[in-house]
Amino acid sequence: MIAAVLFLVFAVLLFIGAPIAVCLGASSVIAMLMQGAGRPLDTVMSSLPMIVSSSTSKFVLLAIPFFIFAGNIMEKAGISGKLIALAESCVGHIRGGLAMVCVIVSCFFAAISGSGPATVAALGVIVVPAMIKSGYTPAFSAALMAAAGAIGVIIPPSITFVVYGSIADASIGQLFLSGLVPGLIMGAALLIVALIIGRKMNLKANSKASGAERWKAFKDAFWGLLMPVIILGGIYGGIFTPTEAAAVSVIYGLFVGIFIYKQIHIKEFYQILIDTASTTATVMFITAAASLFAYVLTRARLDVAISSGLESMTGGSVIVFFIIVNIILLIAGCFLDSTSALYIFTPLFVPVAQALGVDLIHLGVVMIVNLAIGLFTPPVGVNLYVACGGGNVNLKQISKAVISLILAAIIVLLIVTYIPKISLLFI
Repeated sequence: MIAAVLFLVFAVLLFIGAPIAVCLGASSVIAMLMQGAGRPLDTVMSSLPMIVSSSTSKFVLLAIPFFIFAGNIMEKAGISGKLIALAESCVGHIRGGLAMVCVIVSCFFAAISGSGPATVAALGVIVVPAMIKSGYTPAFSAALMAAAGAIGVIIPPSITFVVYGSIADASIGQLFLSGLVPGLIMGAALLIVALIIGRKMNLKANSKASGAERWKAFKDAFWGLLMPVIILGGIYGGIFTPTEAAAVSVIYGLFVGIFIYKQIHIKEFYQILIDTASTTATVMFITAAASLFAYVLTRARLDVAISSGLESMTGGSVIVFFIIVNIILLIAGCFLDSTSALYIFTPLFVPVAQALGVDLIHLGVVMIVNLAIGLFTPPVGVNLYVACGGGNVNLKQISKAVISLILAAIIVLLIVTYIPKISLLFI
């Protein structure tokens, strides 16, 4: 009965367009009230503040606001434009070179922002119009930017990996390392699709940059390129933890933005603080609501029932288990954001994975790649909505153009899923 109420209220709220945090939180509270019917209200709801507090006060989650802060700093510092200029000087003279710029710069910026939508927002306003000018259609240009931006949640440092690691009690450092190769493969797959489609179009190529121009572009972008090296090098060198690395990235970003690029002043810094606080509040609101949802599942013993059901369905087969995981997450990714999906499904999948002997790092990569695809899958793919503005296209147009990119990403997902060594190569 409680399960029916929980999922029915959640579905109704989602259908009417309520924010996902409200869907999760409201359905959980109503289910708790139903479960505690007949008891005093303060007794029934006394656990709510403790659940919310414990879910949002984990030390590892401090990395989220710091990485968001660092990403906003580097965006305001103009690093996105410098990275684009560097990539364009290297490959802009090739037919379809601007598609290559889109994907390559997305991979670099992903290692700075750690967020898919942030990558699209920072790069889309520059890259998408340039791709349209070179001959790509507006719809495909925006679609490629949306898909390339999703690499931001796979390539380290990734906010989504921090969330998964906090739920599954997995090493954040190992998760970061495990996302590198799958992220690069995803970028290569998108690039191949873009070049194949580009061969059918009358594309224009820029004039080839001279060695001096490339060197100048490299010098301009050097300090931005150094940021992921410092973050990841510090983590894997044992100098600091992922959370400490996030704080270091903020200090480094401020130094570069204020003293080297000289793009950040009081006005820009104030806006950076506002944007960081707003994004962090959104993520933490979702985290709190999703934790409450997971708590109700646990109290109703639904997590055990679902996990047991999954284990029996797999029949002890890892292949079948991952087929189920991929189908569930690909569908869920169409409607849920990454944080919500992780809080709902991670507690269900982890016990089954452990029973089958699946490495939790590998499971995390598979889940994150699934949810990355969800970022550019209609109807709720966040990246699609962000990219629509850059290409001046509507959701219907971009949804048609993104189909080939989704298919390429699913092929990458299957490779990552069934060849664990790709994820565990450096671990």
